Amino acid sequence: MKARIIRNEDLVRVPWKNGGGTTAEIAAFPEGSGFDTFRWRISMADVASDGPFSVFPGIDRTLIVVEGEGIEIDVEGIAYTLDRASPKLSFSGDDITTGRLLSGPIRDLNVMTRRGQFRHRTRFVESGVALLSEETCAAVLVPLDGPFDVTLGPAIHSLQVLDTLMLEATQDLILLPGTGRGFLVEIAPDKPEKAGS
Repeated sequence: MKARIIRNEDLVRVPWKNGGGTTAEIAAFPEGSGFDTFRWRISMADVASDGPFSVFPGIDRTLIVVEGEGIEIDVEGIAYTLDRASPKLSFSGDDITTGRLLSGPIRDLNVMTRRGQFRHRTRFVESGVALLSEETCAAVLVPLDGPFDVTLGPAIHSLQVLDTLMLEATQDLILLPGTGRGFLVEIAPDKPEKAGS
């Protein structure tokens, strides 16, 4: 299994697609792809003011709050409140979406996959063993509340809060001795539906 650590302090911030904030790309496929050409993308955004989200046609999104008090997200007229204790929010990038900060700036973790090409599964994990789906082609682990020491075969990878462990998933187990919650993202090819189903 190939493993790469991406340190939070090394992330490079770029403007949002709509220019309304900044985002730091953690990983994208194909490497070097832009907003209109990625097949999947994982990033952290700094949200400092209320306003619209960028529209991403054909993209499925999942978002969690990793720093700050929280945000109310309106997706096509339905409001959802997200803070660090909330579950994730999954929605379509096609939908008209706006955000209203609850009390000051936030940082969020954003997962996007292009429908019909890739799909993603996300979950919160704690110390123990995390099983990866057999279909997973890439996985990302981000510690949220405390450090993690991740054991992969003979190697141990030490992660601090908001660091990222990027994996090309070729084995089933990740061991996660740690002191808090982490967020695990699995990326897999999107299987087309069979005709008549």
